[in-house]
Amino acid sequence: MIRALQGFVVLCLAAFLPHTAYGQSESPASFDVLIHGGRILDGSGNPWFYGDVGIRDGIIVTISDLANADAVQTIDASGLVVAPGFIDIHSHADDSRYGKQGLRSVDAKRRAAPSLVTQGITTVIVNQDGRMPAGGIAMQRAAHDSLGIGPNAGLLVGHNAIRRQVLGSDYRRPATTEEIGRMRALVRRGMEAGALGLSAALEYVPGRWSTTDEVVALVEEIIPHGGVYIAHQRSEGSAPMWWRPSQHAAPPVTGIEALLETIEIGERTGATVVASHIKARGADFWGLSRDAIALIEQARARGVAIYADQYPYTTSGSDGNIVLIPAWSIATGETTGDFTAALHATLNDSSRLADLRLDIAHTMQYRGGAENIFVFEHPDTSTIGMSLAELAAQHDVDPVEMSVLLQLQGYSDRAGGARLRGFSMAETDLQAFAMQPWVATASDGGIAVAGDSSNVHVRFYSTFPRKIRTYAMDSTLMTVAEAVRSATSLPAQILGLSDRGFLFPGMRADIVIMDLNRIGERATFTNPHRYAEGVHSVLIGGIPVVDDGELTWALPGTIVSTKRLR
Repeated sequence: MIRALQGFVVLCLAAFLPHTAYGQSESPASFDVLIHGGRILDGSGNPWFYGDVGIRDGIIVTISDLANADAVQTIDASGLVVAPGFIDIHSHADDSRYGKQGLRSVDAKRRAAPSLVTQGITTVIVNQDGRMPAGGIAMQRAAHDSLGIGPNAGLLVGHNAIRRQVLGSDYRRPATTEEIGRMRALVRRGMEAGALGLSAALEYVPGRWSTTDEVVALVEEIIPHGGVYIAHQRSEGSAPMWWRPSQHAAPPVTGIEALLETIEIGERTGATVVASHIKARGADFWGLSRDAIALIEQARARGVAIYADQYPYTTSGSDGNIVLIPAWSIATGETTGDFTAALHATLNDSSRLADLRLDIAHTMQYRGGAENIFVFEHPDTSTIGMSLAELAAQHDVDPVEMSVLLQLQGYSDRAGGARLRGFSMAETDLQAFAMQPWVATASDGGIAVAGDSSNVHVRFYSTFPRKIRTYAMDSTLMTVAEAVRSATSLPAQILGLSDRGFLFPGMRADIVIMDLNRIGERATFTNPHRYAEGVHSVLIGGIPVVDDGELTWALPGTIVSTKRLR
């Protein structure tokens, strides 16, 4: 409620400020940076208007006609759109899994986050999916401050990290009351050190063994600090990603039931809650976006502050190197290094063949079906770019048998024998979620630089330009102003950030300048390391990190920690 009130007050103030003159009249005046002649999209979702932006000491001083003003640097934005810098509410920019420690890398060029700032991102919210560096929030802040970072960063306390810290290796069970108390203390310490909230990944280890009551108890600790709860939920389809029909009883939770848990956590605690990278995953779950949207709308009508974030792609990160062969059937390959031999042993055991087929068929459906799974690496280069369905038809076998052949004829030292990417979401569901006013744009990606793995999701480079080009300019789903809002003032509202997300006087000068004639993605899944097009300039705290399309490699980022209304 407080965040909604903050956003309402800001918008009301904006309504009374004429679009030709935000702030005091300062012409002639001197600024550090003057952005001249652009079309202003202020982040509110309102239509653009012409104006100049005057910046001093990293703050927007005025938006008006500043034709006679002086500035140390003047940016000619004629024919361009000037908008608030994008706030990536779900980022892995500081995740050790992506980019060699990310924002804590020893490499200053990696800390500049080139793949992110070139798509207009100026603030990243990190420690997602329950992750957090071992030293905690205070250590992480100190590292960022001492090293210097490109984009601003907001930090979250990671549920999985503190659960592992308290329970150690004995985590396959609910926590005791005493253990929950110790976890609460760790959450409290992180919030006092400047965290913006709590992240969880209830589909991952060790979070999947936590109870709703455990999570509620931890979320209660973020309330006094105005924190937000951001959840990778227990499931995003008909079953969790770890579930296999031959190995487990009926699926413990569906994506709809997982969403209901997030709503329950918000309802019981009063916290703002976010369903991360919302989706309807798996061919047998397509179309369920309508039910998820209805549940969220009903909860919001009851007063639950629930939102969601989304990346605009039908393939996920975990879709990028999928293994259709179940792990149990090639387990000995982990020790021998020969997964093909391990699969041969399973195939020679007739008692296990039915389970093998059952699990392959389930995984195939979960990853979008045979026609939506494509080969990206295999010794037989003629297979690259072909779908599993096409290969099965070519070999006159069914897709399950084709999955087995890929291992038998593929890389013996690689589980599955090939690198496959599945497109596990339907475009219709993606569009249905994207249209909702409570869905923020997010990359769910990390920092990438040339020379990194070729198996990088293109969202690392293209999320925000793609959202504008594909879902605002090339379709009628939303306007450009609405697409910009989903990346600026909406995430600011969700997070309770009062100093960014809008182009208003007094706001931080985090700004992106775009050429809408060129805006879009260049990265592809076969050639992912390509910067987005159409991002002319990006300023963070008034300092250019992209200048006329060129990276400056500056490190002006600061840690985002807000003073919220109590």
